[in-house]
Amino acid sequence: MSTAPTGPLTPVVTAARRSPIGTAGGSLRDVELDRLAATVTAAVGEDAGFERVDEVLLGNTRGPGGNPARVAALRAGLGHETPGMTVDRQCASGLSTIVTAARLVSAGAGERWLAGGAESASTAPWRAWRPRDATEPPRFYSRAPFAPPDVGDPDMGPAADLVAAEAGITRQRQDEFAARSHRRASAAREEGSFDAELVAVNGVGRDERPRAGFDVRRLGRFPPAFTTDGTATAANSCGIADGAAMVAVTSERLRREDGVPGLRLLDAEIAGSDPNRLGTAAVPAMRAVLRRQRRRPEVVEFTEAFAGQVLACLDAVGLEERLVSPEGGAIALGHPWAASGAVLVVRLFHRMLRCGESVGMAALSSGGGLGIATMWELVR
Repeated sequence: MSTAPTGPLTPVVTAARRSPIGTAGGSLRDVELDRLAATVTAAVGEDAGFERVDEVLLGNTRGPGGNPARVAALRAGLGHETPGMTVDRQCASGLSTIVTAARLVSAGAGERWLAGGAESASTAPWRAWRPRDATEPPRFYSRAPFAPPDVGDPDMGPAADLVAAEAGITRQRQDEFAARSHRRASAAREEGSFDAELVAVNGVGRDERPRAGFDVRRLGRFPPAFTTDGTATAANSCGIADGAAMVAVTSERLRREDGVPGLRLLDAEIAGSDPNRLGTAAVPAMRAVLRRQRRRPEVVEFTEAFAGQVLACLDAVGLEERLVSPEGGAIALGHPWAASGAVLVVRLFHRMLRCGESVGMAALSSGGGLGIATMWELVR
């Protein structure tokens, strides 16, 4: 996507909410996907003040199927006439739906979209390959293929170790990054920095995972989690989580009529890269956006799947660590796969409105070697 237009159909986010993020099997373990998504969808729709919604776009990777976006829209009370579309782009799903909604606004296809992602790892159904005949049992599997075997389709952890090793990211640096994520998220939670963006779900109103006591010394005790000589551990990697995040995407024309602040989409890029090094897939996307915009973000939200891969991406594009996840990221909060990209925009929205940063970036790397990057500008 090239630079967004600056006319009346410029896409703008004017409302953004998320659920608390709960560790899989933890505080949100009994909340099914559609209820999780519907609670946040209803809150965003109310915040935006839309008298109608063109469509609900929802990212999801491991739900029951059956178009959860439509189910969530109905459960949220948006009316029988509101359609829904579910998107699976793995970890990029939530951010991809927001970009899609923005492009639809730019194309004149509507001015009132709700877009985001939701994941309930706790209630996700089991998956199994169909037996070839009645004598064979089903073969259960944990994830779908992201690339053909002859291309290479590694599991996330070993791929993260490879990326960190090739980029020269030390274990010490990864542990320092992870400790900072927990420290920042813990402080933000206690200071109430997340309060305006959170929607309580099933009586849960607070992020579950951040640990203020996770310092570098403690993190250094964790052994490699994925390969015998690797540097990624359970402590400097994200945790599997449940959560949902949604935003309202409208036009600059309607934003001005309503007289509300928001985030204007300046640019977005979705790129492909080597699936064997999927952790750095965000690099070509970020480079394209930075090159076109010729501006440097004041704040960056990047899905912290693994500390090593985040640092490898930042080094490759020349962004400073201090700009990233200023109030903690997925290492501290958890990674509800399809929701995480939308969480980035929710975090940017509330952070930039509260603190006044003028330009922000949201980016991530996704399974199969897909990267996505967006740049946003604060408008009042």
